Formats: sequence, structure tokens, C-alpha cells
Amino acid sequence: MLTALNNDLKPFEDLITKFSREELKPHVEVHDRYPFGDLDVDVIEAGFNKIYDLGFLGIMLPEKYTGIGQGISTLCMMLGHVAEVDASYSLIIFTSALSQEIILSAQADSIAERIYPKAKDAKEYLVAFPSFTDPGQSKTLPEASPSGKGYTLTGKLDYLVLGSFSKWAVIPARISSNRGYSFFLVNLNDRGVTKSEPIFSLGLHACPIIDISLNNVSARIIGEEGEGERYFETASKIMHAAAASINAGIIRGSLREAMDYTKEREQGGRPVINWSEVRMILANMAIKAKVAELCVTQTCRAIDENLKDWGMISIATALHVHDLACEVVTDGVQLLGGNGYMKDYGQEKRYRDARQVQALLGLAPLKKLVLIKEIVG
Repeated sequence: MLTALNNDLKPFEDLITKFSREELKPHVEVHDRYPFGDLDVDVIEAGFNKIYDLGFLGIMLPEKYTGIGQGISTLCMMLGHVAEVDASYSLIIFTSALSQEIILSAQADSIAERIYPKAKDAKEYLVAFPSFTDPGQSKTLPEASPSGKGYTLTGKLDYLVLGSFSKWAVIPARISSNRGYSFFLVNLNDRGVTKSEPIFSLGLHACPIIDISLNNVSARIIGEEGEGERYFETASKIMHAAAASINAGIIRGSLREAMDYTKEREQGGRPVINWSEVRMILANMAIKAKVAELCVTQTCRAIDENLKDWGMISIATALHVHDLACEVVTDGVQLLGGNGYMKDYGQEKRYRDARQVQALLGLAPLKKLVLIKEIVG
């Protein structure tokens, strides 16, 4: 639907659809076994180097930082199409885009210039971040101490997305003399960084997630001291629309899988899709797929046109689309019967992925409290 309303997105859509089909789809089943199976990092890096060369990893970055200066509509279109194949890869793009938005929100030009124009490949360009956390709601963050012209970080940080893959990370930490928290740029190859074994998450297995420990690790502050909450709030309002687009893509993938299966599966001498009960479930899935697409499309338009209350619209869209996705993937599993619970088919993976995506940028109940607080205020 985004492409239908904006013809300029069609070339991007064709490229990312081709990339998802040819570079990502062949490895979905194998990579979903990670961390109990192998994750072919070389394959992931090679694939993302191709979209890095196309500029797709810097969709909303200004051109002066080697980005292509597009809006949220382009990012959401890209994330949705990738998520139809495997939402794990969407999380990789989402996490790096979230890091970019925090850096841009802080107007940290020196940080952006240090990372993006000098990046040699996707591994140096993709920046790690704890994407499932709202740092302001975390009771335990690393401690930052001034050291010369910079800072050193000490402590632990859980659930760092891309932590075992990327060179750089944006890390939230507290400075003892300040009530709020700040963001810092850390080189994950620093000797003081200790990385855990890969974490086995509910879904999105092909996107590496680890815990890290920091021991007097050199860091550069992003923006001003104690302003992390403001930077995160600005970035997350935009990125809620991106999270919604991932689950909208999962919905479309689940619907397509259910349609294909029920056309081929026969019972009582005719294809299952001809049974009225099955058609009713498919109809409900299709309706929710269209609603999800419409929500994402209109939210992107609200952000691009800077409409009043676009931030609340973005959060509300994410919460609603996440709920729709959890309903659709449940129906998707049901329509495949016993096969819906088997890893040979894609539905049980989408079931896990949809619920994992629901937790991006913080737990859903806490996001609802933030939303109603803004409305009441």
C-alpha cells in the first residue's frame, strides 16, 4: 500500500523484494536453529553488504553521512518486505536504524562522521543497540565516569542486539552526578568488553543477541549529559512505525502461507480452502492484513507531513498492529493443523517472531501507560 500511494518507492520495492527472495529466503530454515545450530555470519554479511552498497542501510541518514536521505515510508516499506521472508533480518535493519535516529536526535555530527563515512562494510556500518529496552525504564544500566576528554563505562548491559556482529554499539549509561542517563558510542572490540554466549530468544533467531560486561571501556558521549531520555523519546516515536511495519510484513507472510497451504491440502475430496469455515478464517486474516497496512501507511504519512500528535499516532499504530499480528499468526498456525506447529513450515516461526517484535522499544503494557499519560496530560 505504501508503494501504491508513492510511486517513487517502486524501484526500492523491486530491489528489496529481489534481495529478500534471492539472498535471505534460502537460509531462513537453517538460521532459525541458531544458537543451537550454525549461523552463517558470512552469508548474512555478504547479503547486507549488497544492500549496504545500494545505500539501503542508511535510508533515513542524510547524504553527508553516506545515507540516501529518504523518509520513514521507505524504511517501513523495506522492513515489511524483508519481514515477509524472515523478520530476523528486519530486526538487523531496525536496530541499526534506531541507533542512527538516536545519533541524529542528539545532533552528534562527530559521532556520525566517525562511523558512517569511514565504514568499509556492513559490519562497521550496522550499529548495535538494546532494541527491546526503553533505557529509562531499566533499573540497572552501566555507570559512566569522566576520563580525560572522554568517559569510561563499567557494568553490564543485557540483550544487546547485533552485539556479536557489529563493530560499534550505542550504549545507555548513567553518570553518577546526573539523574538521567546518557548515550555513549563504544567499540565492541575494546579489550574491556566481555561478550556472553548467544542468547536463545523466543523468535528472530537469525539476529544475534548477547549480553555484555564493560570494564573501564573507553566511550564517547552522544549529545549532552543526562539527555538520553529525550533522544530516545524522539527516535522511538519514529521507530514505532518501523516496528509496526515488521509485524505488518509478518501478517502478510502468514496469510500467504495459509492461502498456499489450504489450496493444496485436500480433505473430503476437495481443497480445504473450499470449506466455509476455512474461508472465514482466511477472510479475517486478510482484513487484518489490510488494516495493518493502512495503519502503517497513514502513520508514515502523518510523520512525513509532521501532523499534530504524530508521535502518539505512531505508538498507537504499533500497539494495534502488534495485537493484530498475534491474532493473525495464531490463525495461521490453526489453518495448517498439526503442521502449523512444525518447523518444516513457516507458521510456528511467525508465531514466535510476532510476539518478539511486540516487545521492541519496551514492553507493550508500559508503552500503553506512556500513551495514556500523554493523552491525559
